[in-house]
Amino acid sequence: MRRNWDESNIRVRPNKKGSRPRTKDRPSYKDAEIGRIITVDRGRYTAVVDEGSPTERTLTAVRAKELRRNPVVVGDRVALVGDTSGQEGSLARLVRIEERDTVLRRSADDTDPYERVVVANATQLVIVVAAANPEPRTGFIDRSLVAAFDAGIRPILCITKTDLKHPQELLDYFAQADVRIVLSESRDGRAPSEEGSQGLSPNLVETISSLLEGEVSVLLGHSGVGKSTLVNALTGSTRDTGHVNAVTGRGRHTSSSALALQPQDAPADTWIIDTPGIRSFGLAHIPAENIVGAFTELAPASAGCPKGCSHSRTAAGCGITAFVAEGKAGASGPARLDSLRKLLGVEENPEVGSEKELGIVE
Repeated sequence: MRRNWDESNIRVRPNKKGSRPRTKDRPSYKDAEIGRIITVDRGRYTAVVDEGSPTERTLTAVRAKELRRNPVVVGDRVALVGDTSGQEGSLARLVRIEERDTVLRRSADDTDPYERVVVANATQLVIVVAAANPEPRTGFIDRSLVAAFDAGIRPILCITKTDLKHPQELLDYFAQADVRIVLSESRDGRAPSEEGSQGLSPNLVETISSLLEGEVSVLLGHSGVGKSTLVNALTGSTRDTGHVNAVTGRGRHTSSSALALQPQDAPADTWIIDTPGIRSFGLAHIPAENIVGAFTELAPASAGCPKGCSHSRTAAGCGITAFVAEGKAGASGPARLDSLRKLLGVEENPEVGSEKELGIVE
């Protein structure tokens, strides 16, 4: 039986979003200023605007709501609106990430498919290792070379502390590889971080400065290898330098975040990006063909491999295996091939998860 209900006193709350226009259109921000991110710190982004001009200035920005899921890293070129004066207390808004020319990436380990962007728009990767104290790890260097090849940036290997030990083994190992090698020594034969040291050799600073001029260079290396010392010598900054623990053989972290700096008396388009120590350099996101391609002295021989060749020791008809066996890759060929197989995950009984293979930089 139908009843008549009195609903005159019922209050209906209007939908808060009901009067808002529903559209996917977003502002184009055509008048936004373009800046370069030079450091990221707890949700605040420091950017340089109008590089190389009389109006060049540094400002602080926060990321717009629509960019929350898009990582912004050092080296990114971004669009900025709001208060872009750069005055103390001003805060701009980061509304767009410009298209990246290059992206240097890593994963947590070789089983983690999630890639992490280290820096953007770099043109060179300077891999800094010490000849001794701490001992160099070829596994870490090879991983860095693979990451550089995948990103399409030029690698440079800088070997520090050559006063303590001549790096002949490293030089022999990379003798056939397509990588520029620079040897670093101190002015007075003492470790640059040692108390009373007169610093790095002026010839070294001059040589590296010429290699970095007009480039955006990322410095990557273990803690304690002299990376921050090198950055200070090139830029005149005062980044903290650390020492190597005599028990563990590892350096102490001195850089907690990536920072882009400009060398002294360098062109406006020259930048050096100092990175903090990275726990591991996984390559899970990089396809096998790019890993092979990074081994420049071995890669051409892969043309003689059958389709789908794994390049393992038991792979039938592997062109790289035959190339190395014939001595065409030089004396370091067998060791380089072993390293390639480990990075590809086809080495029998690999040291999975070991510090040497994952390139621990703790």
